[in-house]
Amino acid sequence: MIRERCPDGVPFRPLGEVLRIKNGKDHKPLGDGEVPVYGSGGIIRHVDTAAAEGPSVLIPRKGSLANLFYVEGPFWVVDTIFRTEIDTSLVAPKFLFHQLQTMGLGEMNQAGGVPSQTQGVLNRLRIPVPPLEVQQEIVRVLDTFTELEAELEARRVQYAHYRDTLLTFPEGPDVREHCPKSVPFRPLGELATLVRGNGMPKSDFVDEGVGCIHYGQIYTHYGAWATDVISYVAHDKAAKLAQVEPGDLIVTNTSETLEDVGKAVAWLGQETIVTGGHATVVKPSIDPKYLAYWFQSPAFFAEKRRRAIGTKVIDVSARQLAEVLIPVPPLEVQQEIAGTLDRFDALVNSLTDGLPAEIAARRQQYEHYRDKLLTFEELAS
Repeated sequence: MIRERCPDGVPFRPLGEVLRIKNGKDHKPLGDGEVPVYGSGGIIRHVDTAAAEGPSVLIPRKGSLANLFYVEGPFWVVDTIFRTEIDTSLVAPKFLFHQLQTMGLGEMNQAGGVPSQTQGVLNRLRIPVPPLEVQQEIVRVLDTFTELEAELEARRVQYAHYRDTLLTFPEGPDVREHCPKSVPFRPLGELATLVRGNGMPKSDFVDEGVGCIHYGQIYTHYGAWATDVISYVAHDKAAKLAQVEPGDLIVTNTSETLEDVGKAVAWLGQETIVTGGHATVVKPSIDPKYLAYWFQSPAFFAEKRRRAIGTKVIDVSARQLAEVLIPVPPLEVQQEIAGTLDRFDALVNSLTDGLPAEIAARRQQYEHYRDKLLTFEELAS
């Protein structure tokens, strides 16, 4: 269609000729409601007043400059993000959104500190303006890819919901069959021995030695369970550290966020490893995988919220962990739940054959076709 309708190229116009850029305003005086409030990082809250009606493309003024948003309904924007009033007789709003994503806005920082953008720079950007029917056909093609990606993200949310359902007692389907009356809850301290770790800064790591898991790696590298390590310490140092035997859990005690504190990894490798400070070794009498997955549940999140102390650094001590009530269905139910969650975890988190791989493939396809479809020859003046 582009070659047919635009054999000699397409006109390019300064962005300021096809839209007007408007500043955002403070949202704090507004009441709660249904209207989304956007900052440069996304939706902040919902309020009872709209600054404008979509469609509009929102362009960050400060912060994540490449983080564009396309909105269709009523919305509000704060002062870290611009809204746009688009001349729809010249440019289809969603075409503009896709086009701006190809223009490297994230690299156009106009300040030395927090990344910043200005209206003047944006208004001078030159964009291709093919005929509207060409724009709309390009949008139709690109929307098929973004819709596929949205469907995959929705599946990820569904899997997370089902995981949480399995760990909700006494409502889970397997639990109703095996525990028709109820599931007993017992303090973790009655189900496991808890040993607080100490020492082991990253400067102790060596190329060979005794395997170890540092508490910081539990946030960034490990899932619910592991059979291999990525770090080692010397044998003499390992002898002074908390021992982690196969079937034990390592649970973080300290983090900057409530989400990360209390994160657990079950060690299922063949040999004994070690861990250090800001972590507790949990030696359970119940299935370790089941317990590690339960540490990801909304029920545990509520438990740690009640017990966590601190503001800048959040801490849940080994003593406080020992007080947490754990649902204890029969062992076969624990193992069935853990097996089901293993399969869900592979679907949701595997980088090679799970949803992330599918989503990454769709994103790559979208970016390939977007860049191809939105590359135009400029019409000679």
